[in-house]
Amino acid sequence: MATQHAHAVLPDEPEKATLEGKNKILGFWLFLGGETVLFGTLFATFIALRDQANGGPTGQELFDMPLVAAATILLLTSSMTSVMAVLALHKKNLKQLQVWMTITVILGLAFLALEIYEFMHYVHMGHTIAASAFGSAFYTLVGFHGGHVAFGILWIITVQLQAVKKGLTVVTAPKFYLACLYWHFIDVVWVFIFTVVYLMGMIGGKVG
Repeated sequence: MATQHAHAVLPDEPEKATLEGKNKILGFWLFLGGETVLFGTLFATFIALRDQANGGPTGQELFDMPLVAAATILLLTSSMTSVMAVLALHKKNLKQLQVWMTITVILGLAFLALEIYEFMHYVHMGHTIAASAFGSAFYTLVGFHGGHVAFGILWIITVQLQAVKKGLTVVTAPKFYLACLYWHFIDVVWVFIFTVVYLMGMIGGKVG
């Protein structure tokens, strides 16, 4: 009955059904533009400092690529599940939407768990944030992204709890849509981190 009611009330693309919803999406794109500049600055800093290991372990000596690859697969899979969530949103199917968002959260938590384990492993090897300029740049960039993942998880859970009380409406729909958009953004940022930090670090070590 709830799904039938949603189909009867909600228009197509409910996240854009109101002027408020459209303005939220536009404003959020502007916010992501600012986030892109911020991450770009962190990437530039890391590239400038990645060879300044101060006698400590370098990236090619540290990086556990199978672990990083597993974390990457988890996050990219979560991007796919968030796409499925948006499709469920457009079908006005709250149950499917909640299922896909829950899977996204689980995958995000698994990613964070691997990242925390990775950091602990590196610290044990002497690679701390204060050990070198490379360490400071690495933990700032990768940790800042991890913070975004944690925030995205909390955001999705909050929106899910709100939808349990209020259902799928033209008010809650934009919140789901923006949460998914944000999730795609942090997935794209991770692709760049995987390439610039890990792959280029390993290749640079072999070339050197």
